[in-house]
Amino acid sequence: MKVKTILVSQPEPKIENSPYFDLQERQKVKVDFRPFIHVEGVEAKDIRQQKIDLSKFSAIILTSRNSVDHFFRVAEEMRFKVPDTMKYFCQSEAVAYYLQKYVVYRKRKIYVGKRTFNELSPLIKKYKDETFLLPTTDKVKPIIPETLDNLGVKWTQATFYKTVISDLSDLENVTYDILVFFSPSGIDSLFKNFPDFKQNETRLAVFGNTTIKAVEEKGLRVDIAAPTPETPSMTMALKKYIDEVNKGK
Repeated sequence: MKVKTILVSQPEPKIENSPYFDLQERQKVKVDFRPFIHVEGVEAKDIRQQKIDLSKFSAIILTSRNSVDHFFRVAEEMRFKVPDTMKYFCQSEAVAYYLQKYVVYRKRKIYVGKRTFNELSPLIKKYKDETFLLPTTDKVKPIIPETLDNLGVKWTQATFYKTVISDLSDLENVTYDILVFFSPSGIDSLFKNFPDFKQNETRLAVFGNTTIKAVEEKGLRVDIAAPTPETPSMTMALKKYIDEVNKGK
C-alpha cells in the first residue's frame, strides 16, 4: 500500500534542515510529530530521600541532554554551587556541546566519548580516584550500571527525571500509514493510550533492537527496521521503504 502519512513518536525537530523535512518534500508524504512519552523532573526533596549529597561527588557522568538539564536544575534547587573543579564525562559530542549551555567549556574538565557508553568507559577508567554521580531517568539501560560496576570505580546512580507516558486521546480516530518508534517506552505508551490497538494495514518503523523486541513481544509486525548497514538512520530506512512501495503508484 502506498505511503501518504507518517507519525513520528518524537517532538518536531527544531532545526530547519532536519532530514524528516527533506523526506516530506522529496517523497511527497505528510510527516507529523507527536511525543508518545515525555520527561518530568524529580523534585530536589525526593532526590535528598535517595541520600544524594551533590558535594560528595567530584565527577558527573552525562548520558543525554536531559541528564545535563536535570543535573543543573537539581543543583540550583538544592542551592549547590557546582565547583569549577567538577569533571564532566559526556557520552557523546552532542551531549558535551549541550553542556555549554551551563558551563564555560574551555574552563572545565570535560571528557567526551564517541557515541555509546562503552566508548566512554575507558575515559572513566582512567580516573578511578574520582567519585562519580550518574544522574539518570527511572529507566536506565542495564549496560550502563553493569559497565560501571565492571570498571571498579566509585559511583552512585540517582533518578533526577522520569519518563512519563503522554496523553494521546486526541489521536483516537486518526490513522497513519506509518508509525515510527524509537524506544520500548513509546510502545508502552501506544498500548496505555490504545489498549485495543490493532496493526492491520499500519506499518511500524522501529529503531533499535530493544524497541524491535518490545514490538514483537506485543505481537506486532516490524515493517521497517533501523539501523542497518544499508540504512543507518530512520529517515534513510523510511526513504528506502517509501521508494519501494510508492513506485509507479
